[in-house]
Amino acid sequence: MILIIALIVDLIISDPSWIPHPVVIIGSLISWLEKYLLKKEDSPLMAKIKGAILAAIVLAFSYYLTFIIIQLSLQLNQYFAYSLEVFLLSLSLALKGLIDAGKEVYSALKVDDLDLARKKVNLIVGRDCSQSSRQQVIRAVLETLAENTSDGILAPAFYYLLGGLPLAVAYKAVNTMDSMLGYKNESYINFGFAAAKTDDLFNYIPARMTAFLMVAAAFLLNYDFKGALKTVINDAAKHPSPNAGYPEAAAAGALALRFGGVNYYHGQKSFRAYIGQKNKSFELQDVLKLNKLIYLTMLLFLLTAAAILALI
Repeated sequence: MILIIALIVDLIISDPSWIPHPVVIIGSLISWLEKYLLKKEDSPLMAKIKGAILAAIVLAFSYYLTFIIIQLSLQLNQYFAYSLEVFLLSLSLALKGLIDAGKEVYSALKVDDLDLARKKVNLIVGRDCSQSSRQQVIRAVLETLAENTSDGILAPAFYYLLGGLPLAVAYKAVNTMDSMLGYKNESYINFGFAAAKTDDLFNYIPARMTAFLMVAAAFLLNYDFKGALKTVINDAAKHPSPNAGYPEAAAAGALALRFGGVNYYHGQKSFRAYIGQKNKSFELQDVLKLNKLIYLTMLLFLLTAAAILALI
């Protein structure tokens, strides 16, 4: 019930600007630790060790600080503690934020403002879309919406049900570490190794769960659920990430689209393996169709979780 209420709170207020977001606090800790731990003269092994130390500190801090806050609030008042838990959990979920980000790109393209759409999509993707075509912008927003259905919504909800708010916040810390340190460049290839591998581990189950729930949602929405299942089985492993390919493959198959292709990162051209079949061109309405798929995927997750908990 707390998870359901937290999702409703997220849909109503999302991330209010008047309170520091937990991810911002975690990000500040990561930056502070990186400043004191990462040294240019470190050997590859020492950089990996220091990166592992950072990951352990951030995980422990996120988990135990949240645990202490909840325990202290319970001593004050039970209802206050529940309210605080709902609010903090809502901050760990990104359903409204994800949907709204997609809608902003949709709205810009709807009035044919490609420059604005490029700026909006650049806020939510890691690649450079400043020169992207209309089709490439739509592909970019669909890929990131699909991937973040797992990372931003289902995974924190899954870990909340598994280990309460402290584990959900710890997951957000893992996600934040990966987004800040998990780059395969000269600076972070070793120092960010532990962060990247921890993120891979934490997302293994949620990513696959998201994919198969998306297939079920595609069936209920009369999308191409057979194509979704086929694409997950055949193409999910082609993605450079061991996890992100699963929700992306499910979404691509459900919408009868082909994800992947040429992207640009810091001015460098990069080709990502194709996921799905090119049964049709990217259309603006695909953004709204994917939004429906995301909503229903989360509803199916809640129903599945409720059924399992009822049997325990």
